[in-house]
Amino acid sequence: MYRCGGHIPVIESERLRLRRMEQSDAERMFLFWSDPEVVKYMNVPPFASVEDTLEMIQLLNGLSESEDTLRWGIELKEEGQLIGSCGFNVWELSGAYRGEIGYDLGREYWGFGYMSEAMRMLLSYGYQTIGLNRIEALVDPRNAASKRLLQAFDFTEEGLLRQYQKTEEGFVDLLMFSLLRQEYYSGGKAW
Repeated sequence: MYRCGGHIPVIESERLRLRRMEQSDAERMFLFWSDPEVVKYMNVPPFASVEDTLEMIQLLNGLSESEDTLRWGIELKEEGQLIGSCGFNVWELSGAYRGEIGYDLGREYWGFGYMSEAMRMLLSYGYQTIGLNRIEALVDPRNAASKRLLQAFDFTEEGLLRQYQKTEEGFVDLLMFSLLRQEYYSGGKAW
């Protein structure tokens, strides 16, 4: 059975490097997590300070030690700087063998295929390394870009979870998307 034990491995593609977020990344990630457009569908308010961002990075890294979360910073190799983050918000390896993914990207990096490239690495790690059978994503129904990304990877929209999460706006609906291991290995067009 997979155990990360707090180890967040480095994974690389042609343009990107997925790596552990460090304290030194807090100012950079604050640029993104404080942007109302970036966090608009994350159901959290924009971060108010670099200190809040540092606390979130420490929390995410700590949750990897307790096997609750695995979150990478997405580094653009040519810049050597983070442009967003992605990972498994939760995974379950008893019974369901499922994991829920989440992702965010700085606004100036939208539209260049970076999240598709990160998604390929995320899916590969989930199925090949963790051993998941099902990868899920919960998406705000208004988030057209996230829905397009998941559909490009042949995720199935399973349905609407009514008033699934409480936010500052009140209770919000979320769409459930999923991709099964057999669908991933049957040669989906996106990877």
